[in-house]
Amino acid sequence: MSFDLFFEEKTRVFRVAELNFAIKQLLESNVPLLWVRGEISNLVKAASGHFYFSLKDDQAQVRCVMFRHKNILLSHQISNGQLVEVLAVATLYEQRGDFQLTVEQMRPAGLGILYEQFARLKQLLESQGLFAAERKRALPTFPKRIGIITSPQAAALRDVLTTLRLRLPSVPVVLYPTPVQGTGSAEKIAAAIQLANRRAECDVLIVCRGGGSIEDLWAFNEEVVARAIAASEIPIVSGVGHETDFTIADFVADERAPTPTAAAQRVTPDRHALLRGLQDQAQHLQRAQRNRMQNAMQAVDYLQRRLVHPAQQLQRQTQQLDQLQQRMQRAFAYRQQHQHWQWQSLAQRLRAASSDFARLQDRQTNLAERLIKAMRAGQAQRSGRVENAAQHLILLDPTKVLARGYSMVQDASGAVVSDAGQLDIGAVLRITFARGWARTEVKERGGVHPSHETNDGEL
Repeated sequence: MSFDLFFEEKTRVFRVAELNFAIKQLLESNVPLLWVRGEISNLVKAASGHFYFSLKDDQAQVRCVMFRHKNILLSHQISNGQLVEVLAVATLYEQRGDFQLTVEQMRPAGLGILYEQFARLKQLLESQGLFAAERKRALPTFPKRIGIITSPQAAALRDVLTTLRLRLPSVPVVLYPTPVQGTGSAEKIAAAIQLANRRAECDVLIVCRGGGSIEDLWAFNEEVVARAIAASEIPIVSGVGHETDFTIADFVADERAPTPTAAAQRVTPDRHALLRGLQDQAQHLQRAQRNRMQNAMQAVDYLQRRLVHPAQQLQRQTQQLDQLQQRMQRAFAYRQQHQHWQWQSLAQRLRAASSDFARLQDRQTNLAERLIKAMRAGQAQRSGRVENAAQHLILLDPTKVLARGYSMVQDASGAVVSDAGQLDIGAVLRITFARGWARTEVKERGGVHPSHETNDGEL
């Protein structure tokens, strides 16, 4: 049906599908295959392989589609901002009633106006050192307050706040609201950065925006924003667009994040990772403390085995005294028996040799009495010596000495200390009292040399 015949019935009410079909037929039959020059924007590479984009100039734009069986023949990659020439058919997408171009061929026609501006500014700022790594500052490990420069209505703000709340909910957040798209947005973004620096209430800033076309992100390619970021005294993380989007702000910022969410992750430590690290440290400290305690207990056991208690020393000395007393008693009994035998032998000899038995008997009796007296005197003398030795041993008993208020000082090796000159400042000593003991540290000493004696030394 021709277009004229289609509209002959003026009173007929058409369905939308019929109208769109007629207009599509009109376009395809009356507009020839033609070349169109424009800049690519809003490029979408669908999972089906088809390319959807817009061609634009400074006054208008038109939607385009390039199907997979056509775009696989391209000899170059296409991207937003490219100036191209396309051979296309003018048609209508009936389902939505959208006018569009079905692209058959495509060839480069230049880099595009915006891309050329981007390249010129990037080259200028790079030559001036704004991209240099040495001028960029490290981000704080644990920020006290985080500033966000973006639009309050931006979806990126919600993503950033959600990420910050999950990773470090205790950190305060300050929003510096500003438009991130449209006329004058670049100047307002720069003003927000300057305001954050004047207020100096944050120690790191996030400049962020969600994804979009090169036109949508263009505010972050303006020189005024780049200069403001470079002049900022507060470290800035740029999280603009998606991972494949690069802006001038990304190159000037102290750090570039591929997305706003990644920017939030970059400025905050992960509290779960921190908690895991603290738990690992706590377990390490517990193991170290347990090992140290076990080593100390073994050292104490070793020292206890080496250390002899004064009561044990007294017991050994008492045993030695008992042994000496037994030896003396056996020696005395042996000597007494030997003298008795000797006396009996002499008596027999006397009786055999002397005819005056009575006289010899009297003499023998006298000698016997003298002998007994001498033996008793010797025994008394030896008993006195034994008793005197026992009294001396009692006086030398360490526990008796300790009970009179004295104490025994030993160094770390267990040796008894009798000279302050043997001690170093800071040495650890063990002091044994009549009841119990104490450990102390040498802080001061006195009486080290006769010419420097002092009585105010302190342990």
